[in-house]
Amino acid sequence: MGGTHYRSIAVAASRNLGDGRLMRSIAPATMLGLAVACGPTLGLADEGGVSFWLPGQFGSLAAAPQVPGWSLANVYYHASVSAGGDVAAARQFTIGRFTRTATIDLNASVRGRADIDFLSANYVFAPPVLGGQLAVGLGGAAGHNSTSIDGTLTVSIGSLTATRMASLSDGRSGFSDLYPQASLRWNSGVSNYMVYLMGDLPVGTYDSTRLANFGIGHGAMDGGVGYTYFNPQTGHELSIVTGLTGNFVNPSTNYQNGTDWHLDWGASQFLTKQLQIGAAGYFYKQLSADTGAPVILGENKSQVVGVGPQIGYLFPVANMQGYLNLKAYWEFDAQRRADGWNTWVTFAISPAAPPTAATVSKPMYKK
Repeated sequence: MGGTHYRSIAVAASRNLGDGRLMRSIAPATMLGLAVACGPTLGLADEGGVSFWLPGQFGSLAAAPQVPGWSLANVYYHASVSAGGDVAAARQFTIGRFTRTATIDLNASVRGRADIDFLSANYVFAPPVLGGQLAVGLGGAAGHNSTSIDGTLTVSIGSLTATRMASLSDGRSGFSDLYPQASLRWNSGVSNYMVYLMGDLPVGTYDSTRLANFGIGHGAMDGGVGYTYFNPQTGHELSIVTGLTGNFVNPSTNYQNGTDWHLDWGASQFLTKQLQIGAAGYFYKQLSADTGAPVILGENKSQVVGVGPQIGYLFPVANMQGYLNLKAYWEFDAQRRADGWNTWVTFAISPAAPPTAATVSKPMYKK
């Protein structure tokens, strides 16, 4: 997602699992609505290094059913990224440093750092919808990000050529756009299925002439499907979510981001009913080029891959269910996009799972 990245479905059916309470306790806390865009990640080629989709926002138990009622998630997100001359050149075109007919040779680097706090509220309905569990929510964020470009710049316009040392930097605090979301989940034994839809309301801190932004300056829509395998008797879990992003034209720049494809995954093992360890990752690839980009940039499309560890812990909070999760991603195979590493610290509160008569014979979990 840009500028600054949810889930729900079928509680009754979870009785088919060894201990339905385990799934229903974990799922709400694990993936609450975090449709949050993050400009500081410098996701080129999307305009100015900002894509609507923030890779990594889905993870383990993404499609698992949730407990009806209100849930709240708070996520601290830190990212540190860098890139070379092609990304730096695209960034300076985007903020209007050069006319789109200029030819540039930029021996430079671009660096970005983000420290952002996301907040998302999610409501899960008890009555089934289309045989599944409906959830709706709204997300947003606030924080600080900084971006800098340093290097040697040669610019040619017609017969005129100039060379100079380029050094640009920008840092600011602000608020993100708002991100409404909805999802439907279905459960069948150890298999869980999900469809989701989310959008971008461009109301965040944004200035098309600045390097550091929180909003993306335009609307966007993203939708997709997900699957979770989870067996409470063994503690094995695997989740995959994939989707597409469509972007509206930025009215400030007449620039339109291309269509993006993304896939997030998580795999984990519950060592006890409270402690979870595993790995997570993502693939992000721009399927169609941006429109409005300078011809010199060619087919302006980006991609990146990320992977890293995760650990989570469930605990009671009064009569609610608390969940704390830490995950980190290291990025590689980046094209037209800054890459580096990012970390997520999630604290979520959701309704506790109701008592159930279901029991597990010879559970593999330690009590």
